[in-house]
Amino acid sequence: PEVLQGSPLTTGLLLSTIMKLPPITLLYMTSPSLNPAFLTTMAILSTALGGWMGLNQTQIRKILAFSSISHLGWMAIIISYNPKLTLLNFYLYALMTATVFLTMNSIKTLKLSTLMTAWTKTPSLNAMLLLTLLSLAGLP
Repeated sequence: PEVLQGSPLTTGLLLSTIMKLPPITLLYMTSPSLNPAFLTTMAILSTALGGWMGLNQTQIRKILAFSSISHLGWMAIIISYNPKLTLLNFYLYALMTATVFLTMNSIKTLKLSTLMTAWTKTPSLNAMLLLTLLSLAGLP
């Protein structure tokens, strides 16, 4: 989260999406031979840690970093049941995260407080950012 906080938005986009590809690929290739109970336990811990640590954050990039940790946990839970669904989940996660980072790059906002005041400048981009953030939070 601290690395994502201090990096430019385009670098943060790469860290949040492309850097998830090797662990997902490794889990995808080795999922038949992994212990499902151990994998599920580690995935639940990752999901819980990402969710709890992201609750009290005010910086949008830190929230997205902890969301990234939590999403990797969800993908690890899914992989023990349906590996192809995990790939679909990863593709959708990468698309939504790219939308958030590119929108934040256009709006030039970094904190939640400045996001609230940016609504008057570009309402359509802020509406798209709001819907994408809700989608990343698990709401359809």
